Amino acid sequence: MRTTWSRRRAGREPATRRRRPGPATAAVAVVALGLLAAGGRAGVTATGSAGTAPRIAAHRGGVGLWPENSLTAFRGALGLGVDLVELDVHQSGDGEVVVIHDPTLDRTTAGRGPVSRHTVGELAAASLRGGAGEGVPRLQDVLELLRPTTTGLLLEIKVDAAGARYPGIEAKVLALLQATGLEARTSVMAFEWQSLERLRALSRTVRLTGLLGVRAAARLGGPAGAARRLVALGANDLGIERTLLTPEAVTAVHGTGLTVGVWTVNAPGELERALAAGVDYVTTDRPDLALRIRGR
Repeated sequence: MRTTWSRRRAGREPATRRRRPGPATAAVAVVALGLLAAGGRAGVTATGSAGTAPRIAAHRGGVGLWPENSLTAFRGALGLGVDLVELDVHQSGDGEVVVIHDPTLDRTTAGRGPVSRHTVGELAAASLRGGAGEGVPRLQDVLELLRPTTTGLLLEIKVDAAGARYPGIEAKVLALLQATGLEARTSVMAFEWQSLERLRALSRTVRLTGLLGVRAAARLGGPAGAARRLVALGANDLGIERTLLTPEAVTAVHGTGLTVGVWTVNAPGELERALAAGVDYVTTDRPDLALRIRGR
């Protein structure tokens, strides 16, 4: 029998997020720090826990700069020289893995209704807001964009509009990562930790991140308690909501052998504090600003 924490959603992303700030006035080119290694926890602490600068992850490609989860955003993030790009995946009605944050089209595209009720062709034709006609991309498209680079990937598996798992999505994601050679520099993330269990059963080496929001943290005993549960599950990393970030939390998570990242940090002062807190990566809507602050 599964434990209670693995049957429930282990973490829940807040329903609302900060409105994105206006476009940046300048871009900063930074050399990427290298690959996001796969496998055991000891081999992936090339950032904060090893005393080096935290990696910068472009949240949905950089929500504060470009249309979220668009090929335009991912190209832009690569041009900035981010260390990681972050994205979200759902499944189309005809079984393709597609890159979009919400389970419905309404907020981010000109289309309407659940992602799962549209074919991949219909999703490609659903123009992204602010995207000059660009539609919802397939995961395959984004992976091919990342393939010739050394940039790492944070890939979050979502659930459908009813809160249910997409059947077989973990196996499809893993197959795409393996086929494009990106498994070794990807961490697959989920608030629903059952997805992580399924992925670990499919692969002994895929890197896994458990995501943790405030409500789940209260239930699980804070970041330290969540980290202990993730270790038992076989995960490698914990991603925490920014309001959970303290030096003590970072130390406690690192003490379990996991790496730790924080999401979603945008304000200059908060970015400075997060970059100084010893985390391994910082996820932000403003990767240009984060890179500039880290460069100082």
